Amino acid sequence: MSNVVPISDGNLAAVQSEGPPAEAAVKTLAVDAEKLLSMVSSVVVAPERTLRVALLGLFAQGHVLLEDLPGVGKTLIGKTVAQSIACDFKRIQFTPDLLPSDITGTTVFDMRASQFNFVPGPIFANVILADEINRAGPRTQSSLLEAMAEFQVSVDGEIKPLPQPFLVIATQNFAESHGTFPLPDSQKDRFLVSIGIGLPSPADEVEILQRSVHGMPEASPVLTSSRVREMQSTVMGIEVSTQVREYIVNVARATRQHSSVHTGLSPRGSAALQRAAQCWAAFDGRSFVTPADVTDIAGHVVAHRLMMAPGNEMSAEEVVAESIESVPVPA
Repeated sequence: MSNVVPISDGNLAAVQSEGPPAEAAVKTLAVDAEKLLSMVSSVVVAPERTLRVALLGLFAQGHVLLEDLPGVGKTLIGKTVAQSIACDFKRIQFTPDLLPSDITGTTVFDMRASQFNFVPGPIFANVILADEINRAGPRTQSSLLEAMAEFQVSVDGEIKPLPQPFLVIATQNFAESHGTFPLPDSQKDRFLVSIGIGLPSPADEVEILQRSVHGMPEASPVLTSSRVREMQSTVMGIEVSTQVREYIVNVARATRQHSSVHTGLSPRGSAALQRAAQCWAAFDGRSFVTPADVTDIAGHVVAHRLMMAPGNEMSAEEVVAESIESVPVPA
């Protein structure tokens, strides 16, 4: 097929920090991830896959974009994930009058000491809930770009590193446009995964009412921030074979050549898909990635990164599905 090419460039090999992790470390990661998932599920009534994808952003050192109707639990997911980890948490309510300095911080003059001191903004926390991110203007939205991509912010010419682990969980309501500013494509590309929640089933909605009849429950920490960093390191060591890397690149090429797409998946998007697949394999207790890991998570990693051609009648999710179907799966 025209969108499938052999690849032999060794520079495309995934960089592993200390080689593949021990099987025991991966098994322990899978157990700890299940503990975290169980805690989040005890508060949030949502499909297990939705919650698992949200946790993938944490352990794959990425960020999560929650897009759906108002009132289905997007903010609750962000708050509960943060509460389930013993780390610093800040919520930023995005509004049209929010300024970049309200997020990154500012320098103020101390008259007693006759010097300028930096006052950190809410971005200096482990988990950031950027609530209704599309309600702020493009200038304020862009203040997150450096933080999400480089895990640092530049203030008054100085680079200030952010605490680790660092995770941004952003929410936006795609059903309303009044008073909102669409996220730029460069901003969307900083999110590792994007996922919706959907309306609950009747049984799930009854469960929501039952849990909230005396006030919403709250999660308790089940993981420390240091343990999260260990799990992130384990995910980075998950083995990705040459065949799987070639498969990811061929899927990316298929999106670029699709007739309904103006701009397909970028190389940064391909790297994000590889990292997400590594974490997906780790959740399953495996120290290696299979093509099934790639196809299973691709929709959440790729769809929000595609720039669709004007006048097309296909959704980004349909394009991802067709692109995957057009690429032979390696043995």
